[in-house]
Amino acid sequence: MDPISVGLLVALADGAGGELGRQVWAGLSALVRRPFGRVGGGQVPAVSSGEAELVRLAEDPGDQGRAQALSTVLAVRAAVDEDVRARLTAWQEQATLVRTGDGAVTNTVSGGTQHGPVVQGRDFSHLSFTTAPPPAPPPSCGALGDGTAGPER
Repeated sequence: MDPISVGLLVALADGAGGELGRQVWAGLSALVRRPFGRVGGGQVPAVSSGEAELVRLAEDPGDQGRAQALSTVLAVRAAVDEDVRARLTAWQEQATLVRTGDGAVTNTVSGGTQHGPVVQGRDFSHLSFTTAPPPAPPPSCGALGDGTAGPER
């Protein structure tokens, strides 16, 4: 299982992703608070549940060190508890749907006159536009029949 991205944890703790981000953070919180499964011999592993790390990150969402601590605890829990590993893997799949602001966006409009709407941003889907065709250019004085302008006067 891949470690949980520190950047993702920071972004989610800081409220990125709107309602979906809040739901994903709540899902992680529920997973962390879930009791350990029993391992060989019925013993509970002697590792952090991650709850303290989760609370500390929520108190200071921008702290990369706190996010790294939570990521490490989650990796250890996943290594010793198959149920947590499976649930954390499913959680990571859901978390990929949250747009956290990661990734660069460059928008350029160039090359002459543009007719119609221009949408600048990132990760758009299901957009459609209905626009009228561009207006015909007005005829210029001295136009020749072949579409070129005659000599200026």
